[in-house]
Amino acid sequence: MNANREHMLAMIAQWRGIEARTRARSAQAGPLYAKRDQLLPRERVQRLLDPGTPFLELSSLAGWLQDTPDPDKSTAGGGQIVGIGLVSGTRALVVADDGGIDAGALQPMGLEKLQRAQQIALDNRLPFIHLVESAGANLLQYKVEQFVHGGRNFYNLTRLSAAGIPVIAVVHGPSTAGGAYMTGLSDYVIMVRGRGRAFLAGPPLLKAATGEVADDETLGGADMHASVSGLAEYVAEDDAHGIGMARELVASLGWQAQGTVWPDGAAPLQDPEGLLDLFSPDLKTPVDMRDVIARIVDASAFLEFKEAYGSATVCGHASIAGQRVGIVTNNGPIDPAGSTKITHFVQSCDQSGLPIVWLQNTTGFIVGKDAEQAGMIKHGSKQIQTLSNVRVPQITIQCGASFGAGNYGMCGRGFGPRFLFVWPNARTAVMGPQQAAGTMGIVLEDAARRKGEAPDLAKLQSLQDKIVQTFERQMSAFYTSGLLLDDGVIDPRDTRRVLALTLKICAEAEQKNLRPMQYGVARP
Repeated sequence: MNANREHMLAMIAQWRGIEARTRARSAQAGPLYAKRDQLLPRERVQRLLDPGTPFLELSSLAGWLQDTPDPDKSTAGGGQIVGIGLVSGTRALVVADDGGIDAGALQPMGLEKLQRAQQIALDNRLPFIHLVESAGANLLQYKVEQFVHGGRNFYNLTRLSAAGIPVIAVVHGPSTAGGAYMTGLSDYVIMVRGRGRAFLAGPPLLKAATGEVADDETLGGADMHASVSGLAEYVAEDDAHGIGMARELVASLGWQAQGTVWPDGAAPLQDPEGLLDLFSPDLKTPVDMRDVIARIVDASAFLEFKEAYGSATVCGHASIAGQRVGIVTNNGPIDPAGSTKITHFVQSCDQSGLPIVWLQNTTGFIVGKDAEQAGMIKHGSKQIQTLSNVRVPQITIQCGASFGAGNYGMCGRGFGPRFLFVWPNARTAVMGPQQAAGTMGIVLEDAARRKGEAPDLAKLQSLQDKIVQTFERQMSAFYTSGLLLDDGVIDPRDTRRVLALTLKICAEAEQKNLRPMQYGVARP
């Protein structure tokens, strides 16, 4: 086994280990759930989905190292399970509150994860199904910004409904305080008898605020909401029954995916297993990104565009699982010619209606006197203007380096790609750690000399070491994924499958004719 493969497999194992620890922590609640005759959150998701169909889980590392700097104590996932899968033949965005972790209390990065899921549903015209079980915010960890930003959850639900996209809630447990509006703003509500509850103030808060005493069921139980308040349309006997009702409801909407639900095409001639061998651990060894392309596109066939012009930038046409795409990637820094080529190619894809796949592996835009005089800023600006305004879906995969403005010019998170995924070895930063430390060293040395002082070399070295440590910690794919700067880490060998599925989702979205309204569906 070569060093590159060994390193990549170790990174994959580390990532899977982080995910497994989150699942194990949730599963620890199994005895309690069994005692209450409830299904665990992941069991609910499994029952909701069509058997044997793919489920693209999103943002599984949300919150990683954000709650604590200790990797052994941090729990990833943001307290939610989010993904895209088939429900009664209908492609849907599914969110399940993970009540097995902190009783489903809303976590800061879980908030962002939920809002990203809502945006994906809106962009891709996917019915939004929420399996609700949350006691709301954890008051012991209260942060005012979380409360304020939380309002966006409800805004997004109204926008989904008004856009003509069905919103469905299955209430398995508490739906409390602001979380009650996750139920109230859904178009269809299924509540589980004896377990599902929705109220703005639960019994403890009600008593503290007003002195009134009421039990859970009278205040917000399923039967009360179905017969008195009108909040619930359907009452289920247990979790499984509620999920079955949700599947029946989705089937009745007539939103079933047309044609094949899993796209297909000629397999690559180059074995995808070879993707594990290409990148060195330090990302300094050059990689011919055509070797990546050959392992993810149909029959390894790639029609390169302007091959001899701006050769450090690679553009071309290919198919992925029978779906035509344009591909843009890097074999070096982006120079003026490469930038011009990207602008031309992206505009031509927009003209032809071809989705664009960005495979990031770049140290950024080239710098220096020659590049500046050749108009690097001008050409780079045209490139960014173009990719910011194209009408076709764009999907980004960070395969290796994503440094400096290259992150922007290659359709990074800030430019709204429809989906963005990262390989475990990917690194993201404004520049490399050594360059950052060296730049700061030069600045401080020059500042000292301007004052007529000798630089304090020991202090300078200490500062540079700290900069390197900070950059190296924050540039990790796991750290950036924990901050929701992507839609999830993927195994390089799954890149073709992930692209095939997300391209299919984008294509289906284009074919759906929505019936938007001025307002979302209102309750009587």
